[in-house]
Amino acid sequence: MDIIKISLLGICGVILCFFLKETRPEYTAFITMGIGIMILGLAVGKLEYLFGTLRQLKDSLPVEQEYLTTLIKMIGITYIGQFSAGICKDAGHQATAAQIELFCRLSVLVQSVPILLALLETIQEFMA
Repeated sequence: MDIIKISLLGICGVILCFFLKETRPEYTAFITMGIGIMILGLAVGKLEYLFGTLRQLKDSLPVEQEYLTTLIKMIGITYIGQFSAGICKDAGHQATAAQIELFCRLSVLVQSVPILLALLETIQEFMA
């Protein structure tokens, strides 16, 4: 049922921006940011569930803490990057949004390199 709340919140924000676009276009970016922050606040419960599940996974499987930390960082980078780029696009700054998206992709790639190297090391051990 949370998806209904989130969807209605987003639709109300879009309708409000639509009405204010003609008279006060500068307020639409603030409304978009406010709606985004409220949705982020509602997503905290989902993040708590995700972290709990990752904790259970760590306890039940012999997975190194570093891998789960990297996974959480990647999730955070993608969410924050998408959120920021969306706000920039709504404000009419597509070039800035594209730069944010590019930086986030590169950041995720950098975060994944140690895991890729560990995987290659494991494959080499099996081959030897």
